[in-house]
Amino acid sequence: MCVTSPPYWGLRDYDHEDQIGAEASPDQYVETLCQVFREVRRVLRDDGTLWLNVGDGYARNGGTGNCGPNAVVGNTKKLIQRRNCRVPDVWGLKDRDLMGLPWRVAFALQADGWILRSRITWIKKTAMPESVKNRPTSATEEVFLFAKSSPYYYNADAVREPTGANLRNYWILGPDPNNAGHPAAFPRELARRCIMLGSKPEDRVLDPFSGCGTTGIAATELGRESTLIELNPDYADASQQARSRSAKKVAIKR
Repeated sequence: MCVTSPPYWGLRDYDHEDQIGAEASPDQYVETLCQVFREVRRVLRDDGTLWLNVGDGYARNGGTGNCGPNAVVGNTKKLIQRRNCRVPDVWGLKDRDLMGLPWRVAFALQADGWILRSRITWIKKTAMPESVKNRPTSATEEVFLFAKSSPYYYNADAVREPTGANLRNYWILGPDPNNAGHPAAFPRELARRCIMLGSKPEDRVLDPFSGCGTTGIAATELGRESTLIELNPDYADASQQARSRSAKKVAIKR
């Protein structure tokens, strides 16, 4: 299985010339992700699944702030910030339009051969504040479940509702206390749920955008193997160290 969250378009600079998310327009971003996940589909077993978290953004004509989707953050370069604040000439976008990137990626992957099985709404316990006064503050993101083929492996009993009912397609999750300095780490519980639902012990979990290694840590704790891919060498080193520490803790418990 694969569980991952690629860089969001035009938001942050991860300090690598081959980074994804710095494309000149969002349609190029969608096409790039299709190419990446075409390779993911190639290496997955026939009963494998892809769990994909993708963030959205707004088309803007100028302007930056200290919070929200166009925030100036510590590792954001002006080049990408300008791209994020100019309305792209695609999809009929207008100033302040929500671009709908998660669904555009999902539909593109569906057209490319993936089976789109579910959309899970990740409800954030602690959402990033926004100073907007003309719309609600964004506090959710999308997680899509794709299958390579049918039938595919899905263990509905691995994660249940507290009542014992089938797991619902909204997950209320908070941030981890330590994200190893990565500006966009998703919660370990998110990765844990996806891994438990989509794999068996000793299966291999792939994350082609591993960041600080959240997926690898969760996989190790659950008795799975993992393959992590990360362009930024600093995050790659931090990810490897975190996974090694997690493996030691698991060995001690055993």
